[in-house]
Amino acid sequence: MKIFVDADSCPVKQEILTLAKEYKIEAVFVASIRHMMNQTMEGTWKYVDPDAEAADLYIFNHLQKGDVLVTQDIGLAGLALSKQVNVVSPRGHVYHEDNMANELHFRHLAAKARRSGVYSKGPKAFTDADNSRFMVNMKNILSQAAGR
Repeated sequence: MKIFVDADSCPVKQEILTLAKEYKIEAVFVASIRHMMNQTMEGTWKYVDPDAEAADLYIFNHLQKGDVLVTQDIGLAGLALSKQVNVVSPRGHVYHEDNMANELHFRHLAAKARRSGVYSKGPKAFTDADNSRFMVNMKNILSQAAGR
């Protein structure tokens, strides 16, 4: 089992590294070459072309059954679930097959509204509650996988 992270705008990188160490699991961070960091961070870092879907494609091609994926991308989450991967957002939302059709439908409606000129305020600011929810749900996923 590995933890794959859609890392370009992931606010819980350090938390993922902490959990990866605790559960002795490799954390693989995938980011665009445009987001290459100057300082070295722990974990395995894979940098991909700056194309729009390059990170998603890399992640999808390397995921295996039982892996864990951390992503905000609902489309990638849906694809990953088809490989029997555990998927959680950085805000702690756990994706499941049974709710994915609704998630994708709302994403489609939001994109359709944006194309017609309707724009929302954007995502809410990341909060301590989001971080706590992520940690609880990620620990549950990792504990179940480890048989704890």
